[in-house]
Amino acid sequence: SALPAKKMVFKGLTVNKEDMNKLVLTPLIHYPLPGGSALITFEEAKVAQRIIEMREHTVELSCGELEELDQCRVRVQAVPVEMLLPSALEIRLTRSSRSILLSDLPSLNISKEALLDKLELFFSKTKNGGSEVESREFLEDSDQVVLTFTQDGVAEPLIERGHTEVLIGKGKYKVKISPCMSGDISNMQLQPSRCPRTVLLSGIPDVLSEESMRDALEIHFQKASRGGGEVDALAYVPAGRTGVAVFLEDTG
Repeated sequence: SALPAKKMVFKGLTVNKEDMNKLVLTPLIHYPLPGGSALITFEEAKVAQRIIEMREHTVELSCGELEELDQCRVRVQAVPVEMLLPSALEIRLTRSSRSILLSDLPSLNISKEALLDKLELFFSKTKNGGSEVESREFLEDSDQVVLTFTQDGVAEPLIERGHTEVLIGKGKYKVKISPCMSGDISNMQLQPSRCPRTVLLSGIPDVLSEESMRDALEIHFQKASRGGGEVDALAYVPAGRTGVAVFLEDTG
């Protein structure tokens, strides 16, 4: 699978020296779901384990939508959800020779695109220490902007300056200029991991509407007499379709 890509902005100082080379990873796993399957997450891990150990389950359906009596029960298989999670990650950082990071940008009543135009116009002028701008972009989840020049040697003097006053409209605003770092994953180690509370159900025939089948599955697997328990979440993909489930870190 493709290696993860994430744009990051370092906003503070590292207090402890031993923390300088550490990066905390929060899993966000996209798990493909084939048609005729469901993911069911229980509130307790012991219930999920019990359902997996039973393997095959006979689920009773509502006969209101079915014409034949022998179609009122379906057999589904329960298997664990297993995936690969990163256990160690090494990133090689390089400092861009043609890009700068702009922060402490003013909060103005204009669109992001308009602000990018103003910044590009200012930093494209040689009298302001700039040059022709090749690209500009807002970083995700932040108020920082990356400007990349077409020529080498422009970014470094601006970074050494640290700050500059940018003319936007009739006002002047002090903007911080920092180096722009890019990271490449040089090594990543993966280890298999099993979801403790989630079970994959397969072999589900397309005999009910999506909502009715989801209800039937949840009713069945909530019953303690069938080995089930309280259901936290359930996702069902009918036959002939595909889906993607997103797994977050379990902090419960």
